[in-house]
Amino acid sequence: MEIKQSIPFNKPYLTGKESHYIYQAVLSGKISGDGIFTKRVHEFFENKYGFKKCLLTTSCTDALELAAILLDIKEGDEVIMPSYTFVSTANAFVLRGAKIVFADSYFNNPNIDVTQIEALITSKTKAIVPVHYAGVACDMDSILALAKKYDLFVVEDAAQAIDSYYQGKPLGSLGHLAAFSFHETKNIISGEGGMLVINDERFIKRAEIIREKGTNRSAFFRGEVDKYGWVDVGSSFLPSDIIAAFLFAQLENIDEIQAKRKVLWNRYHKNLESLQVQGKIKFPEIPSYAESNAHIACIICNHVEERQRLIQSLKEAGVMAVFHYLSLHTSNYYLNRHDGRTLPYTDYFSDCLLRLPLYFELTEEDVDYICSIIHKFYNNN
Repeated sequence: MEIKQSIPFNKPYLTGKESHYIYQAVLSGKISGDGIFTKRVHEFFENKYGFKKCLLTTSCTDALELAAILLDIKEGDEVIMPSYTFVSTANAFVLRGAKIVFADSYFNNPNIDVTQIEALITSKTKAIVPVHYAGVACDMDSILALAKKYDLFVVEDAAQAIDSYYQGKPLGSLGHLAAFSFHETKNIISGEGGMLVINDERFIKRAEIIREKGTNRSAFFRGEVDKYGWVDVGSSFLPSDIIAAFLFAQLENIDEIQAKRKVLWNRYHKNLESLQVQGKIKFPEIPSYAESNAHIACIICNHVEERQRLIQSLKEAGVMAVFHYLSLHTSNYYLNRHDGRTLPYTDYFSDCLLRLPLYFELTEEDVDYICSIIHKFYNNN
């Protein structure tokens, strides 16, 4: 069969200034962590989104691990999070000895079902980790109210949520801590990379120390101490300034990138709406309090076999579409550690959610073509 198109699932976008800024970083004579471009990136996020303190990390995984250390997560603590998420969300806390208590998703949205959280809280619960799937906000008012009632910490897994909002407030600004990703599949990228956002001032000083291998090196370079040494636990979470230089070039173009992605995201929805009306597919529901950042264009098939056939049909037409997370509560690693509760909607999204290509250089004609293949599939089945 002749393939008509060749449309990958993702394609990293270069704004044009990445190599120029990397060259500037090299010429500065400092390409290790916290160079001139790292500072520019921190200032960008703090000024644009009102985050109290930002610290670039080598990945979102590292940002989450840093958060777990900051919260003094230890053996016997419990952390509540959705099962429909990437393994890093859980691993960061498992590494500190925590027991993960998984909550189900909503029936119409992969985000954590906040109505289930309170029943999962025990005297051992230390934190709630909402994951803003596809950049769509969780019900943060309800989560923050529970955290206040039971004296818990909230860590936003905002890996996919750059430039997304909850009731007009930027995601990542609501929890005590938040973690972002700049992996090449994200809206704004640096290849690999992440960031910890600290909204609770209690954690700012210690976060700098943990990030710098447990030393007060950052304070030394600001002239606040006359020498630096080992003062706490820590690790090497700093990315090279070369990574920050690449990232800054992306951030300068965030409005253009976001605008284009939203055009494509809306076109998918417009083109496929009739299939939803006919009951052949579903879109995840976006609550009224949430504003999407067009991170993921996805549909929900009726069952796993249908999804696999659709993936194959798209592949034969030269289009790469992929499923997403496997339920963590049924994973090989955690199955025997899970408390045995069934999480039917987590499994539903694991079996039925399908992600479609969405990246800056995708054209509206490409979207129309992809949608035509999907229409043809459902018309013939």
